[in-house]
Formats: sequence, C-alpha cells, structure tokens
Amino acid sequence: MRARPAACLAAAGAVLVGTVLLGVGVGALPLAPGPVLATLADRAVRPLGGSVDGGLSPVQAAALLQLRLPRVVLAVLVGGALAIAGAAYQGVFRNPLADPYLLGAAAGAGLGATLVIAYAPGSGAVPVAAFVGALVGVGASFALGTAAGGSSSATLLLAGVAVASFLAAGQTLVQQRNAEDLQQVYGWLLGQLGRASWSDVLLVLPYLGAAVAVLLVCGRALDVLAVGDDEARSLGVHPGRLRLLVVVAASLATASAVAVSGLIGFVGLVVPHVARKLVGGAHAVLLPMSLLAGGAFLVLADLLARTVLAPAELPLGVVTAFVGAPFFAALLWSRRR
Repeated sequence: MRARPAACLAAAGAVLVGTVLLGVGVGALPLAPGPVLATLADRAVRPLGGSVDGGLSPVQAAALLQLRLPRVVLAVLVGGALAIAGAAYQGVFRNPLADPYLLGAAAGAGLGATLVIAYAPGSGAVPVAAFVGALVGVGASFALGTAAGGSSSATLLLAGVAVASFLAAGQTLVQQRNAEDLQQVYGWLLGQLGRASWSDVLLVLPYLGAAVAVLLVCGRALDVLAVGDDEARSLGVHPGRLRLLVVVAASLATASAVAVSGLIGFVGLVVPHVARKLVGGAHAVLLPMSLLAGGAFLVLADLLARTVLAPAELPLGVVTAFVGAPFFAALLWSRRR
C-alpha cells in the first residue's frame, strides 16, 4: 500500500536536506551540521544587518562556501534535472526504458565537448559547447522525425537513434585525429563535478528552472495523454503539441545538466522507477518526486565518488553505473516475478 503523495514528497524533501548536509559535511575537513547551518544563516542575514554566532572558522567557511556547497548544489540540480527529464520521457513515449539521452542529447553534447577539448583547449568553453551540441542533437532528431512523417513517438525514437549514431561517429573521428586529448575527453564523458563552481550553477539555473517549471505544469496533461491520443483530444488536450512541449523541456533540462557535469547515466532511468514505486504513476506527483529523489541520489553518488578512493576521485558516471545497473536489474527481476 502506497503512502499518501504529500507525505512522500515531504519525506523526500527532508531526505534531500539531509543528504545536502551530509554532502557538505563529509570530507578531508569535516564540518558539523550545526556550525554549517549557523554559517549559512549568518550569510543570509548579513545583508539585512544581522549576524548569527556559532559558525565555522574562516578556513572552514571558505571550504564550505567556495568548494563543497557549489558542488553539492550543482549535484542537486543535475540529479533533479536528469530524473525529472527521465520521468517525462517515460511518460510521453509510454516506455519505461526511456532515458534523458534518448534523442541525441548525449551524442551532441559529447561531440561539442570533444571539439572544444581538441581544438580550443583551455578556452573554458566546454560547458557551452556541450549545451549547444545537446540542443543541436535534439533539434536534428526533431527535424528528421518531422521530415519522416510527423512527431509520433516511434518516429522520434528512430530519428534519435539515427542522429545519435551520426554524431557519435563524428566524435570518434575527432578523437582519432586528436589522440593526445583522449584522457580529457573520456574524463568528461564519464561525468564529473570536481570543478563545480558558483558560475556553473548560475550558468544552468535559468534553463533548468524554466524546463522544470514547464514539466511540472504538464504533469496532469501527461496523465491524460497516457489514455491514448484520441481520448486525450476528446478531453481537450492536443497530443502533438503536448508531446513537443514536454520533449523540448526535458531535452533542455538534459542539455543544461550535461553541460556542467558530463554524461551521468542511470539517474534518469532508475530514479523515476523508484519514485513510481513510492507514489504511483500520476505524473502530477511523480515528476516532483523524481526531482527531489534525483537530487538526493546524485549528492550521495558524488559523496561516494570523492570519498571511496580519497584523495583520488572516481568518475561520477562510474559510481552511478555501479549503483544503478544492479538496482535496475533487481527492479526488472522483481517486475518479472
């Protein structure tokens, strides 16, 4: 028997807050939750002329505000974006195996990042190139799908496969011609948050905010779409327009996340399944639940990535694959039984 959606969302929010405090507190320089909260409160009330005592030392405060907090905040944003995009893709395509990289976003981002790493090293343009590449990949899939006969789910999926294959081939060609950059390219492709900064947060926040807002508003309409296109039309929902809006918003969220984190798998595939087990398939609740759970999941994954082999770091995509693949296999097995 499932718990009430409101209670599940409240619990997920509490878990997210707990994981954020754990993420900023654990590391080579441990930070206790109380002083962390006091320091954050002090920074919040200073513009108003107030102050809060009992915070961290200057060195600890610098580690919190300049290193750990932007990394944890970025993990929350990226994890939430990938999870809600995955839930939206699964709903709009009526396919539980759909993930955020479905329509060429990953291949386009990979090609864009590879081009900058190979031909403009040190320019700092990798996030922008990855973002543009992901949007180009999705746009090409839409253009090909439309030219091939419309915006149906099957046509878009096939177009995405074709575009992704073409872009992946282009990336392989660039890598072969620039073998000395392979390590940096693979490091980006495996996902990373080690260089996270507040500039990255500010870079993606407007796009993520807009995309997430659109997806949350479309939650109830996605439930109507699940009963079929003809029934949805009879209830006043235009299936083609809704499908286009949701896919564009989910793709924008994916492109924004990929731009600052690289390719991180299984978040958008596994987290919506777990959320669906907890709150059911109603997208009005499933989408916000996926958003919260995805943020918490990626914070914990990033914590493992930077502590398991400390002082070295594991690629974040490797951690999510090690955790997500067996978990997803267990979900499939339980569903079969």
